[in-house]
Amino acid sequence: MSTPPATTAIRHDVVVNAPIEHAFSVFTDGFGRFKPREHNILETEIAETVFEPRVGGHIVDRGVDGSECRWARVLAYEPPNRVVFSWDISPRWQIETDAERTSEVEVRFIAEGPERTRVELEHRNLDRHGDGWEGVREGVDSEGGWPLYLQRFAEVAAA
Repeated sequence: MSTPPATTAIRHDVVVNAPIEHAFSVFTDGFGRFKPREHNILETEIAETVFEPRVGGHIVDRGVDGSECRWARVLAYEPPNRVVFSWDISPRWQIETDAERTSEVEVRFIAEGPERTRVELEHRNLDRHGDGWEGVREGVDSEGGWPLYLQRFAEVAAA
């Protein structure tokens, strides 16, 4: 009898009371409004988090001292339907500079009506992080990971 392989992707979704264009804009332009400030690998407090809205852009945490942490690269940017970005954080919760050892997050926006949008998030290829990748999966799948982000995102989008 063999054991099934560990899943290398996690999925979460949320329905927000907002039109699709607004939901997409809040997720990208307003990323820093719902990302928990305590989710930080800088040596200092985060002053702001910026999602650069273009392929080749980054998600950047900027510290109060001016330091920056570019922890994601924007791989696809298709408003208002889809965005894909890398997860450039290693199992040791440090920046990973080898793109072959990073995972990806795809976020899809699906209109369920003029004022309602389903947001589906898939964080995949987690095994590319190498040894310890299961800890990354557990972290992003936990209550304090993507579920927290999506809950806070839904609150900001509906406001």
